Amino acid sequence: MTIPDTPADAHAPGTWRFRAGIGVFVLAYAVWGLVPIAAFAGVSATGIATLTGGIVVVNKIMLLASIAVMGKPGFERLKALLLRRLSGPGDTVGPTRHAIGLVMFCLPLASAMFEPYVDAIWPGLRPKMWEAQLVGDLMLVASFFVLGGDFWNKFRALFTRTARAMDDGGSGSRA
Repeated sequence: MTIPDTPADAHAPGTWRFRAGIGVFVLAYAVWGLVPIAAFAGVSATGIATLTGGIVVVNKIMLLASIAVMGKPGFERLKALLLRRLSGPGDTVGPTRHAIGLVMFCLPLASAMFEPYVDAIWPGLRPKMWEAQLVGDLMLVASFFVLGGDFWNKFRALFTRTARAMDDGGSGSRA
C-alpha cells in the first residue's frame, strides 16, 4: 500500500494545514501558563514539579506534531518569520531613537557602577529590591533592539581585536 503524494501547495502558508500547525505550535508554548496558575492555586511543590516535567514532554511532542501538520515548507516559512522577528530592527536609526537607546544603554551601566559608592556613603538610600535590578537588566538588553542592528555590529566589534573604526563621512566627522 503506497501513500499518495500530497500536492506541493497543501503545506503552503495560508492553507488550513499551515494554520493548524501554527495553532499547535502556539499551544505548545501556551501550556507553560499552567505552571503559574498551579502555583497561585496552592498546588504543592511536588505537584508543580510534576506538572513542569509533564509540560516539557508534552511541549516537545506538540512541537513535533506542529511540524508534521504544517509540513516542511510550512515549517521553513514559520522559521523564516520567527528569525526575521528575532533578528532585531534595521540598521539605520533616527536621532530621537538613537538618543533614547543610548540612555537605555548607559543608565543601567552607570547605576551599577555607582551603586557600591552610594551604599558606602549613604547606606539606607537605595532600596535593595531585586525587581529594580531586573528592570535595569531588561533595559540594557532592550537598548540593543532600540539602537538597531548597526549598533549591535559596533558593539560586537569591541570584542574583535582586529576591528577598525571607519569614518562614514557623516555630520560628526572632522574635515
